[in-house]
Amino acid sequence: MNAPEASLIHPTALVDPGARLAGDVSVGAYTVIGPHVEIGPGTTIGPHAVITGRTRIGAGNRIWQFVSIGDVPQDKKYGGEPTLLEIGDRNAIREFCTINCGTVQGGGVTRVGSDNWIMAYVHIAHDCAIGDRTIMANNAQLAGHVPVGDDAILGGFTAVHQFCRIGAHAITAIGTFVLQDIPPYVTASGNPAQPHGINREGLRRRGFSDDALAELRRAYRTLYRSGLSLEEAQRELARQAAGCPEVKVLADFVAIPGRGIIR
Repeated sequence: MNAPEASLIHPTALVDPGARLAGDVSVGAYTVIGPHVEIGPGTTIGPHAVITGRTRIGAGNRIWQFVSIGDVPQDKKYGGEPTLLEIGDRNAIREFCTINCGTVQGGGVTRVGSDNWIMAYVHIAHDCAIGDRTIMANNAQLAGHVPVGDDAILGGFTAVHQFCRIGAHAITAIGTFVLQDIPPYVTASGNPAQPHGINREGLRRRGFSDDALAELRRAYRTLYRSGLSLEEAQRELARQAAGCPEVKVLADFVAIPGRGIIR
C-alpha cells in the first residue's frame, strides 16, 4: 500500500509508522491507528477513532468518530495471542461502535463482510462472523461466537447470547433477546425471542419470487405450526428442500444442532 497523502491525515492523528494505509485513506483529528493495521483504498475514518490490533479493513469503508475497532476481546481466556479482525468493503460503521478481534478458542478471527450498515453503539464481540448487507440498528449487541447471515436485520437493542446463530434474511424487532438460534427468513421478537412468520416484505424487496415465498411460508408452517416434533419437521423440510433452493437454506440451518432454534 502507498502511504496516504499528508493532507488526508489530520496533524493531530497518531498513525503508527508500521500501519499500512492506502494512499487515499482519510484520517480525522485525534484518531489513533496501531502498528498492525491495514486499511484499503477509499476508506474514511472520522475523528477520535481508535483502530488497533491485527486489523485488516478493506476498501470504501466509512468509519465514524469515537469507534473502537480491533482491540482485545472481552474474554478472560484471552492471553494476548496474535488474533485478527477482518472487515470487508463498503461498510458504514457509526459512532461508538466496538468490534473486537478473535480468540484462539474461536478460530482466531472476527469477521465482518461487506456492504453492512452498522449503526451507533453496536457491539460485535470476539469470533463473530458477520455476512454481507446486514443492518444492525442502534445498540444491537452481539456476544462472542455469533454468526450473522447475509441480509439479516437486527432491530435496535437486540441482544444476542454467545454461540447463537442468526440466519440469512432473518429480522428481529426492537428489544429482542436472542437466547437460541433464529432460522433464516424468520421474523422474531420478544424476551426471549419468539418466531412471528417469515420476513415476507423484506424477501419480496430482495427479489424473491412469489413461488419461493409460497414455498417458504409452507416450510415455516411445517416448522412452527404443524405440530410435528423438531426431528419430524427436519425430515419434512429436507423433503421440501429437494425442489426449492430457498427452503434448502432453511433445512440446512435447522439440521445443525447449535443452541437449538427459537420455537
